[in-house]
Amino acid sequence: MGRRVVFVINPSSGNGATGREWRAIASRIRERIGDFGELYTTRPLEATELSRHALENGADVVVAVGGDGTTNEVVNGFFGADGKPIRPGATLAVLPRGTGSDFLKTFGSSNTVEALAARLEAGKPRKLDVGRLTYVDDAGETRTRYFVNIASFGSSGRIDRYVNRTTKAFGGKASFVLGSLRGLLSWKDQRVAVRFDDGPWEEMEITCLAVANGQYFGGGMWVAPEARTDDGLFDVTIWSGYTLADFVTKSRRLYDGSHVELEGTRTLRARKVEARCDEACLLDVDGEAPGRLPATMEIVPGSLTLLA
Repeated sequence: MGRRVVFVINPSSGNGATGREWRAIASRIRERIGDFGELYTTRPLEATELSRHALENGADVVVAVGGDGTTNEVVNGFFGADGKPIRPGATLAVLPRGTGSDFLKTFGSSNTVEALAARLEAGKPRKLDVGRLTYVDDAGETRTRYFVNIASFGSSGRIDRYVNRTTKAFGGKASFVLGSLRGLLSWKDQRVAVRFDDGPWEEMEITCLAVANGQYFGGGMWVAPEARTDDGLFDVTIWSGYTLADFVTKSRRLYDGSHVELEGTRTLRARKVEARCDEACLLDVDGEAPGRLPATMEIVPGSLTLLA
């Protein structure tokens, strides 16, 4: 018996293009790999339920079709409430169709339908670290969520809300540039307390602090150029003192990774990051805006398998 492959599709992704084009996309994929299951989201967070349902019913590969937020939701479906895998050995694959689609950039993987079909046909699975985030949601409840790319807070949380509330018809990079311009227009750095690997608490003023498993966020910003998804460590990037003017004048350095050489950037590695703030410091988690600090981010090494 061959592998059972199930696609979890967000038809609203790509500003609705996924839904309009899916029949043709599915036909191209079936020509390469044969039949597969299809589950469609109709509301936020439903991809987690659909992914879990697919795994509980024997799926060997679950393919997330949508943006980084859809991938995040699908990943959360791989884990039960106890943190254990729903179906040990099951594999994640991704067909990026979203605004940012930053996750697969770390692997240099092509975003095309043909490339996904090739990965499903003959791709080699690789072990993937996952981040486990404990945080406070917008209703004030403590929640746990997993992430595969980057969790950050500060200006990124504010920008994320602008991006997700506006049209994405101009594409990923343009959407994030416009969101960044709005988010930084009246931005003032936030004072937070952070500690790494149970070390001493540090008080700092931040524009943004990114806890990175992958390398890219914000529509292609190379926030953590040295991050690896299989080393059991987060790469932490801390931006301080950045303003709207800096974003405009130093934009190239944010996208080519050389920002790490600037005076306002600090980098380090850690397995665990804890953060708290006396004001509302908002989170951005794989392109989604689930809540705010206080938060704890812990690496869960090799807890997922990815076809990339």
